[in-house]
Amino acid sequence: MAKEKKAAYRNETYWGKPVPGWGDPGARIVVVGLAPGAHGANRTGRMFTGDESGRWLYRALWKAGWASRAESMGRDDGLKLKNVWVTAPVRCAPPGNQPTLQERDNCAPFFQREMELLKEARVYLALGGFGFAAAARFFGLRPKPQFGHGVEVVLPAGKWLIGSYHVSQQNTFTGRLTEPMLDGVIKQAAWRAGLSGGKG
Repeated sequence: MAKEKKAAYRNETYWGKPVPGWGDPGARIVVVGLAPGAHGANRTGRMFTGDESGRWLYRALWKAGWASRAESMGRDDGLKLKNVWVTAPVRCAPPGNQPTLQERDNCAPFFQREMELLKEARVYLALGGFGFAAAARFFGLRPKPQFGHGVEVVLPAGKWLIGSYHVSQQNTFTGRLTEPMLDGVIKQAAWRAGLSGGKG
């Protein structure tokens, strides 16, 4: 995927490798996405960075008081996160933004280890059904809970899984996910995590 560049980035060297999660190691909220965007995280080497999806996510986190700035352009842009860790169950950009089961399974040990290391996490905010299912699988939930925007699932040890529509252009451009909806689910996660609602 790193060989197929957008015209706007044709002179850039794409990261083109597995993209790790990042954020505050003491995070109380873990944002679980899908996979690196072909011209976002796959290009920049940081989850939800350098594309429209990231613009939506980090703007919402900034409004909540958990991101030091509203934009995420590259790994060296100075953005810092507080109370939040951002990750995805698939670490490489999948063709057509559709991960296969084999890709999911190949990345599962890395995702599982990362989730285990986030000892302070209380809320897992899943962006989209794929991330929701991956989190449910990590916690061994049976039967598998049904995904929906704003859906809450009680987890062991007083933790919560919350669903949100993904911040993909497919959702934001069509109005399926609006800024107030995203801000609302962020506040929902904050409340369940025992954090203040942030700005506004």
